[in-house]
Amino acid sequence: MEASSSGINNGKTKVFHAEGGVDLQGYQLDMQILPDGPKSDVDFSEILNAIQEMAKDVNILFDELEAVNSPCKDDDSLLHPGNLTSTSDDASRLEAGGETARERNKSNGLYFRDGKCRIDYILVYRKSNPQTEKREVFERNIRAEGLQMEKESSLINSDIIFVKLHAPWEVLGRYAEQMNVRMPFRRKIYYLPRRYKFMSRIDKQISRFRRWLPKKPMRLDKETLPDLEENDCYTAPFSQQRIHHFIIHNKDTFFNNATRSRIVHHILQRIKYEEGKNKIGLNRLLTNGSYEAAFPLHEGSYRSKNSIRTHGAVNHRHLLYECWASWGVWYKYQPLDLVRRYFGEKIGLYFAWLGWYTGMLFPAAFIGLFVFLYGVTTLDHCQVSKEVCQATDIIMCPVCDKYCPFMRLSDSCVYAKVTHLFDNGATVFFAVFMAVWATVFLEFWKRRRAVIAYDWDLIDWEEEEEEIRPQFEAKYSKKERMNPISGKPEPYQAFADKCSRLIVSASGIFFMICVVIAAVFGIVIYRVVTVSTFAAFKWALIRNNSQVATTGTAVCINFCIIMLLNVVIERVGSVPSTSAPLYSTEQPRTESEWENSFTLKMFLFQFVNLNSSTFYIAFFLGRFTGHPGAYLRLINRWRLEECHPSGCLIDLCMQMGIIMVLKQTWNNFMELGYPLIQNWWTRRKVRQEHGPDRKVNFPQWEKDYNLQPMNAYGLFDEYLEMILQFGFTTIFVAAFPLAPLLALLNNIIEIRLDAYKFVTQWRRPLASRAKDIGIWYGILEGIGILSVITNAFVIAITSDFIPRLVYAYKYGPCAGQGEAGQKCMVGYVNASLSVFRISDFENRSEPESDGSEFSGTPLKYCRYRDYRDPPHSLVPYGYTLQFWHVLAARLAFIIVFEHLVFCIKHLISYLIPDLPKDLRDRMRREKYLIQEMMYEAELERLQKERKERKKNGKAHHNEWP
Repeated sequence: MEASSSGINNGKTKVFHAEGGVDLQGYQLDMQILPDGPKSDVDFSEILNAIQEMAKDVNILFDELEAVNSPCKDDDSLLHPGNLTSTSDDASRLEAGGETARERNKSNGLYFRDGKCRIDYILVYRKSNPQTEKREVFERNIRAEGLQMEKESSLINSDIIFVKLHAPWEVLGRYAEQMNVRMPFRRKIYYLPRRYKFMSRIDKQISRFRRWLPKKPMRLDKETLPDLEENDCYTAPFSQQRIHHFIIHNKDTFFNNATRSRIVHHILQRIKYEEGKNKIGLNRLLTNGSYEAAFPLHEGSYRSKNSIRTHGAVNHRHLLYECWASWGVWYKYQPLDLVRRYFGEKIGLYFAWLGWYTGMLFPAAFIGLFVFLYGVTTLDHCQVSKEVCQATDIIMCPVCDKYCPFMRLSDSCVYAKVTHLFDNGATVFFAVFMAVWATVFLEFWKRRRAVIAYDWDLIDWEEEEEEIRPQFEAKYSKKERMNPISGKPEPYQAFADKCSRLIVSASGIFFMICVVIAAVFGIVIYRVVTVSTFAAFKWALIRNNSQVATTGTAVCINFCIIMLLNVVIERVGSVPSTSAPLYSTEQPRTESEWENSFTLKMFLFQFVNLNSSTFYIAFFLGRFTGHPGAYLRLINRWRLEECHPSGCLIDLCMQMGIIMVLKQTWNNFMELGYPLIQNWWTRRKVRQEHGPDRKVNFPQWEKDYNLQPMNAYGLFDEYLEMILQFGFTTIFVAAFPLAPLLALLNNIIEIRLDAYKFVTQWRRPLASRAKDIGIWYGILEGIGILSVITNAFVIAITSDFIPRLVYAYKYGPCAGQGEAGQKCMVGYVNASLSVFRISDFENRSEPESDGSEFSGTPLKYCRYRDYRDPPHSLVPYGYTLQFWHVLAARLAFIIVFEHLVFCIKHLISYLIPDLPKDLRDRMRREKYLIQEMMYEAELERLQKERKERKKNGKAHHNEWP
């Protein structure tokens, strides 16, 4: 067999391609560069045999000698050399810079006064605050834990005191081991799946063709931005006993800034400030006002006088601003590794999910736009719209009591045409497509999340590092039981106590949902009352469009009520650390359990609050009104609102369009506009009091304190906004095909708005770890299932798709012929309208006009939308046979549609594996290599000890190895 070995040296790595054989000599040479392996004392014969077998199926990518033997760079060393004015400089650079480096560190506000100790965390309080004793005890216990502390007065207000905290190496190492912080200990060795000769030739041809194409504009330019290169090392939980296994280039930068802040925050959450089981943790001190704020520092300014392409990034914050938060890079991919490095895995996963969701919206928006354009192009050929526009002799009954006049059916011509844009032959296809799209989106996100979790070392994180909440620990510290996994005693909450607390909390949410339903009931009353008022309005424009005016104003009022109730639930729910009645009753064991509980309850309320009116319009409006002469009334007083003569779908479209646009506009303003205004107002007050140039001399902690704090609910608001948008995009998409397009346009802006907000307008949030998006994934799956059901009902009940289909196959000109074209719809409008005798009106429903303005004589009959017998039949106004045919067809369509779509969804879920095959192979390979590396490192340590004992004359004959 032919063997070929080719190495490509790009300054970083060498790639060896094996296509059936192995060049053993080449591998023997390269075995000398295995990471920190012994050079002479270890026999490599077994390892060489294993590599020889493995090389038949894979191509191995080795790092070259310098890259492997040298330790991984720390995060701060990735920045452009010479411009690290706001990041952690290593010790050698400080020594080389001498007093200049220390003075620079003092001036930038990121270090203690000595210029050596980096600030890991900031606490802020006011001297006038009466909680002095609690602070003193708390700070005394902080020092007892080994943290170093300095205090500075504010340059703006001498009453404000900043407490600067620094964690020495000993404290970091001790708590990193307790928290199971994973740290690098070897560079990764990659392998690529073997490619056959035929596939390799195809790849070469494709590569040649791509040279003639322009470079992908959405990719970040790593040549001009070298700081985007990331480390790639194997990691393991930090252990002080095995510290020699880890790559420690410099103790000051071994733990990056985000990790240091997380460790310090972990310590602060477990320090007592007063005697008592509940007197523990920084959160409680923030709640009772002992401290005003607590936050880690940003790494300097996000702006620079020099271009990043010529001088490099000043710090990580500046790098994120230029390649992520700047509006000039709106079309580029997100640098997720940089986001994760600066803000932590939890925020990084949010932006990864948001980017994935936005990318998946492109096909949905394209198909939705196609459905809308199909309606535009077929508008002139729609037989139903033609008949409505030409029906000048059909007089419709009034839609409200007394004040509403008779109207020609042709007066609703415009509304009939608009309805056709959204309710046409492609609507059913689009509803099925969106149901399948939602499944594909979720299944491929699972695969994407698995890749991210692997790259970010989150695969085994949850089992290893889930921590008990300090509040839970303090509440149930007296009752303990053994943890079945760790075998250690931990606080225990009785099942009865948990159930009782859950019932009380759920009752609060149920009460708030009842308030939302009551608000919807108020909107219904407003609609039935206002339609008569608008019908008697002086302005002809409003009088002639009373139903549209009623719907538009009701939607706007509904939006205001939605926003008001959102504020109420936030005030009632408040933050979990407070004594708010809605959430303080529960005591979840871990932080993730609390987040899941809080998220589920808040989402249920917000979802019902946002969509309750939409559900009413889609499934109840005009369905239970009765018929002329026997109208159903609300509280036996107000006549229920009827649909427009062109159908109820136009009301649903208006509801969705207005709510979606207003909600997204309001959210974007509150996310960015509100913090901008607040920060501008703060800067304005500072300039008025201290001069316009005083801000430049502020230290970093002062600048960050003047920024807005991150929302108390963390990423909840960001996720909630997108999940509710996902619901709008899928649940009623059959009625509004343009929803995916509006969502796509909003999300393109949303990504940069959120990035700009995190980088420039908010204090730096604490870097938290997370394995996935949490309970939000289950909520997305629930919305996907609900969307199938609602779209089936929208098509069957709200739209006229089923009645038209029944008419075409059973009652139209093509009945019995198996056709359903536009020629088969002739006479549909007349067949869908029933006849009513005007003399049968109730006294309180009889209109003021007798209709003589249409024909010169009083009208005897008018028409209304329903399938009922005429007044002179044996059973006046009874249901016709066509009504029962339509009803049966609607029920049959719902059952068939749901079962068909659910089968397709489950089939797709089964066919798409959650874990990509190449990732599964990489994980197995990595596990094997880690075991080998740990064995080699331990063997090398034992051999060194053996040599030392021999030198000291303490060797024994029975020692091992």
